[in-house]
Amino acid sequence: MSAIARILLLLRLAMASLVAIAMSAAMAGSPPTVPDTMAQRMQPCSACHGKEGRATQQGFFPRIAGKPAGYLYNQLDNFRSGRRAYPTMTYFVEQMSDDYLHEIADYFASLDLPYAPPQTVGAPADEIARGQVLVRQGDAAHGIPACVQCHGTAMTGVLPSIPGLLGLPRGYLVEQFGGWRTGQRKALAPDCMATVATSLTPADITAVATWLSSQPVAVGPAAAGTLARPLPIACGSVPP
Repeated sequence: MSAIARILLLLRLAMASLVAIAMSAAMAGSPPTVPDTMAQRMQPCSACHGKEGRATQQGFFPRIAGKPAGYLYNQLDNFRSGRRAYPTMTYFVEQMSDDYLHEIADYFASLDLPYAPPQTVGAPADEIARGQVLVRQGDAAHGIPACVQCHGTAMTGVLPSIPGLLGLPRGYLVEQFGGWRTGQRKALAPDCMATVATSLTPADITAVATWLSSQPVAVGPAAAGTLARPLPIACGSVPP
């Protein structure tokens, strides 16, 4: 089953459940009461991103709970503007205002929830080792900065708009690197991640994704308040 078909199936099941609840309440003689809260409004997001945006172990969709609000807003805006191409996300946000996108981003950023165990286990030792080197040290000979130089020493992100990279599915990470390499995923210019992704070999991308997805995540890892040093390359999505 394709990812799109799986999403449509999940949405149909969610709608069927809501209809069943409404019918049950009608038979009982009282109309259903649905609270108008952000948690209730964001229920459709759980079809892909998991309950409360925690993600699932299926490996296709990212965790959004606890990500910096600035990063989440940027991604919603990227889908709305066409810099990122994913029809389901574009459909959801294309008519939303900036204020509402910020409200959604603030809601998911505020969720401090436990992480699932690492998805990747038993990966080849040489692949793990190469991934760790690229994350921690980079590859100066090929102009590749270390991931920690932008995403923070703990790899939990940096406020207001740099995401943490731990707790993400391996397949999702590989797919996003591929999107940057092919131009299917873009960000505000200068697009720093496109620069990094096109400098990495396919084997390097696999190694980084394998190492990141194999790391355990402590409960409530907070994004750093500031970077320890300036960004190694210009990045249009990050305020100066």
